Amino acid sequence: MTDHALLLVNLGSPASTAVGDVRRYLDQFLMDPYVIDLPWPLRRLLVSLILLKRPAQSAHAYASIWWEEGSPLVELTRRLQQRVREHWPHGPVEIAMRYGEPALPGVLGRLAAQGVRQVTLAPLYPQFADSTVTTVVEMAKRTVAEHNLPITFSTLRPFYDHPAYIAALAASAQPWLEHDYDHLLLSFHGLPERHIRKLLPKDSRHDLRAADCCAHATAEERAVCYRGQCLATARAFAAATGLPEGKWSVAFQSRLGKNKWIEPYTDARLAELAARGVKKLLVMCPAFVADCIETLEEIGIRGNAQFREAGGEELVLVPCLNDHPQWAQVLAQLCEQATPMP
Repeated sequence: MTDHALLLVNLGSPASTAVGDVRRYLDQFLMDPYVIDLPWPLRRLLVSLILLKRPAQSAHAYASIWWEEGSPLVELTRRLQQRVREHWPHGPVEIAMRYGEPALPGVLGRLAAQGVRQVTLAPLYPQFADSTVTTVVEMAKRTVAEHNLPITFSTLRPFYDHPAYIAALAASAQPWLEHDYDHLLLSFHGLPERHIRKLLPKDSRHDLRAADCCAHATAEERAVCYRGQCLATARAFAAATGLPEGKWSVAFQSRLGKNKWIEPYTDARLAELAARGVKKLLVMCPAFVADCIETLEEIGIRGNAQFREAGGEELVLVPCLNDHPQWAQVLAQLCEQATPMP
């Protein structure tokens, strides 16, 4: 058997909303050096401090959005898997999580045991960051090397401005854009500025705080500038849907700690929009392809409350791509173009 498997990899989720399960998940996630890029002793100390209170807080947040089937993120990724199977004739389509279950090493081992020798690895992140794409690729490579698995990889590259992806994003959002609203906020996951700066060429004058940080960037700089890629996604989406200037804006959510993160911040923008007289606000989260705690709880619950407290009347969360049929077809097409992993 020499099937060519497609492996869809998402971030992951705790096994349940129990505090112990959330603590184990957060420990695995935060101890990833691509997530907190500190030397191991400092990272271990910092994460241990975070884990004193954060698991109970996060468990409450997870409980507020948990489905009967389990984690929304995992369940939505499974639904996407079912749809993508219709468009991938080369072999099995599997899912894995970088953190939690189904664990990436275990899925790769099972595929190898089934006789699979070629895998297209698809990190489900439109924009590039070490803390999303690189950590998945490196975990896959390390698993194959450590267990001597006879697998070769191709890898789906970031597709943040690919016309087919933008078309699918526009199609999925269209039913919400057809209703009356005052403003659309595209809220992307945040990232510490240093995560981008350390990848830029040493002589780079890249300004991460400029309105368009990649306006004059080289191809090398654009390839590693997560913020610039998010802005490119937003501009392409606005063009595809005919959104006029002033009707939409971009912000970055989910910052953690005291380090400088890319701006503008979503919580500040929510308050600003309400103060400006925006009453009905749509919010999309195009850094995610599946709804999760960052969309359903952070925006749908906490962000909604913040917007109303600041004077807004209604915040409507536009669902992520999830298992939208056009997205499933586009994803399979993009994976057909995946490049061999060095």
